[in-house]
Amino acid sequence: MKLDIIKTHKPLYTATAAPQLVTVPEAKFLAISGKGDPDGSTFSESVQALYTAAYSIKNHYKQQQQDFVVCKLEGLWWVDEAHALKGYQDALQVPRSEWHWQLLIHMPGFVMTATAQNAIASAFSKKKLPRLQEVSLITFEEGRSVQALHTGPFSTEPATLARITDFMAQHQLQWNGRHHEIYLSDPRRTPPEKLRTILREPVR
Repeated sequence: MKLDIIKTHKPLYTATAAPQLVTVPEAKFLAISGKGDPDGSTFSESVQALYTAAYSIKNHYKQQQQDFVVCKLEGLWWVDEAHALKGYQDALQVPRSEWHWQLLIHMPGFVMTATAQNAIASAFSKKKLPRLQEVSLITFEEGRSVQALHTGPFSTEPATLARITDFMAQHQLQWNGRHHEIYLSDPRRTPPEKLRTILREPVR
């Protein structure tokens, strides 16, 4: 049986249009960081490198009878403090070229750092993708968070973020981390109006 993280951690990968509180535990992720327009080449090359690393690790563990399903792409987004970020409204005023991001893929807990590094090095020797050398295995914990399901193009996310902001105000919560998106749909194969994305904000 393949381990399916989305099924075993269902509350983290399902959401409703109405914002809800969740507690996100510590977990392992493959990660790669960068800066710039998400429509740019650096971003797309980073996605390619991240998935290449993920499948290389998966294939290694499959041979050890520890197969797993590669998870959905996730992303943390932020801008420099110099832009006086006070919420998503300010972030959207920052040019896309100034956006920082860290792309993530949730990994099973049994994945070890040394094994991941060896698998990534092996993939690099075969694929020669420069960004592969920037992929690493990290441990990340968000804790208490508010999340909601956004349906539609990325350009209409502010409407969902406004609902999250209202929910936070009603429950006297404050931002406590970077804006988090979980991409349930593949934008290359899904019409923009049908895209499904979980938007998550760590809170305190």
